[in-house]
Amino acid sequence: MDNCLFCKIIASEIPCTKVYEDEDFLAFLDIRPLSPGHTLVIPKKHYRWVWDVEAIDQYFLVVQKIARTLQKVSGTDEVYAKIIGEEVEHAHIWIFPNPEKAFGDKKAFEENAQKILEALQ
Repeated sequence: MDNCLFCKIIASEIPCTKVYEDEDFLAFLDIRPLSPGHTLVIPKKHYRWVWDVEAIDQYFLVVQKIARTLQKVSGTDEVYAKIIGEEVEHAHIWIFPNPEKAFGDKKAFEENAQKILEALQ
């Protein structure tokens, strides 16, 4: 989609702080984080709603992988997921540790990304 912010991120027209990528999905840190490691997980193919994603089972396995990783690196097991879809008209899921319990600086993007990337290996 030409005017879709997330499609532009996928096409590398807009930079992001990636924490996961495979053939079908991309995960990157939110630029307005609620807590350290706040991640968005999106399909690379444009879908308007999460419920439209054809490989929704694979999508949620990626979401689970990121959520489990955030549990390891954030200092709390309380990791939330949020699906609204009105901010950007491209399917996306927010995953973020409880802001009151996670430790670290939510704006330390490179440091938070590095923790996630290392824990994913």
